[in-house]
Amino acid sequence: MDWLERTAKLRQWSRSGTRAPHKPLLFLYALGRFQQDADGELRYSAVEDDLRRLLTEYGPPHRTTPAYPFHHLVSDGVWEVRTDRGPGSPGSGVRELREVGAAGRLTPELRAALRREPSLLGRMAQVLLDLNFPPSLHGDLCEAVGLELEPTGSERFSAVRRRRDPRMREQVLTAYEYRCAFCGYDGRIGAVPVGLEAAHVRWWAFDGPDDVDNGLCLCSLHHKLFDKGVLGVGDSHRILVSQSFVGHSPAAREHVTALAGRPLLGPQPGARPVAAVHRSWHTSQVFHGSPRPAPAV
Repeated sequence: MDWLERTAKLRQWSRSGTRAPHKPLLFLYALGRFQQDADGELRYSAVEDDLRRLLTEYGPPHRTTPAYPFHHLVSDGVWEVRTDRGPGSPGSGVRELREVGAAGRLTPELRAALRREPSLLGRMAQVLLDLNFPPSLHGDLCEAVGLELEPTGSERFSAVRRRRDPRMREQVLTAYEYRCAFCGYDGRIGAVPVGLEAAHVRWWAFDGPDDVDNGLCLCSLHHKLFDKGVLGVGDSHRILVSQSFVGHSPAAREHVTALAGRPLLGPQPGARPVAAVHRSWHTSQVFHGSPRPAPAV
């Protein structure tokens, strides 16, 4: 049985690029717990809050329930559920899962494969990360689910068939004249820019192209906040700041909340600005909550 192929082909609800990372998040959480206790199981009532936090932080903007993946991941052949009444999931209702003591864990076949081949766990986790989340979030997400991954080098599972265009970073940074489109940061060591990154607006994992009109030159801080849904790009290419963001320090006000309503810096004349279709995807699938009004001048 090819566990990597099965991992890459988790059945997820999908329509027009809509994000539905519920199963991948539960699967990553289960792999992290397996790494800590290979014989343990996850009682729904005990892990519900953990799973809800993961969905809130790394899931789509609309509210959802962790009961959904807890029940439906069974159909992918990597997860099993039992209750106080015996094997089998009672359904995707929160109350049902709590009342019958539902508990889940990786299937016996998968647990055996992970014991035989310890490196398989890291490769499966990397597939889940690559196919569902941008690289800027991988480290934080692994820490959140308790996963410790060994470096994989240049190896990547063949299911990740699209290859990134290595020219995109330079093209995007050039288009924005090597400065952050949100704050203007343009640091260098000698001639080498530092702390500047090419961010995908529509995530590469969701068919975002390696094109300049799907990219922004952002500093490391604003790239992370953009991928976490704190920041976005609205109509007229003005910066969106989520009402959900809370920061009371002068630094938080200066570097985040004060950005609300400001126009993007760049791109330079002749370079394509962020396409409306990509801005719309990010606003609906990543940006959290409502945008703040621009601060009074």
